[in-house]
Amino acid sequence: MSETEGRQLGGGTRWRRFAAMMVPATAVAGAIVFGMSNGAIAASFAVSGQTFKVGATKLEGTGFKQYGGFVKEKDGTAHPVAVSEITNAKLYDLCQSVKVPDMPIVLTINAGGDGKPATAEGLLIDMDSLGGDAEFTNIKIGRDATDLNAGATPKSFGQSADKVVIKDLEQVARSTSAGVFTLNGLKLKINVGAAAKECF
Repeated sequence: MSETEGRQLGGGTRWRRFAAMMVPATAVAGAIVFGMSNGAIAASFAVSGQTFKVGATKLEGTGFKQYGGFVKEKDGTAHPVAVSEITNAKLYDLCQSVKVPDMPIVLTINAGGDGKPATAEGLLIDMDSLGGDAEFTNIKIGRDATDLNAGATPKSFGQSADKVVIKDLEQVARSTSAGVFTLNGLKLKINVGAAAKECF
């Protein structure tokens, strides 16, 4: 069993109701984010409780999976999330930002510009929300989540696709893990005061 498959997701939440909000029939794109392939590092760590933003002009990915789950803080506080996996991903003009609570300070990370995308293998993200224009190849909606990850709740909602392309990606997440994450043209900066702007 891979580490991802061994990931334990919280029990009795009604994920069908969550899925109805997450993937309306007319807006499947709203359910899509980065992800993680089987065999990569599972996000089994305690989360900080703070969200961060990720933007990109385009994400291209293969081996997409998604299902519902939970992340927990050290004090046991649990947050329901959309757990998404992508085996291999390319991220063009990647921007990640984290705002210091109650202070005019924002940490930003930029990479993947000038036609040299950031790349990820075995990328997983636990997210709160996503926006963008998405196109899927061979998508299957309404799968049993345990067919996508053995640690998921039986009979809970899942979906998969051979390929996903998302343009103008705007995502709010709680954690990210990856087997390999290559950030071409990495730029990290602490922005203070009027310059303390997030990715979106």
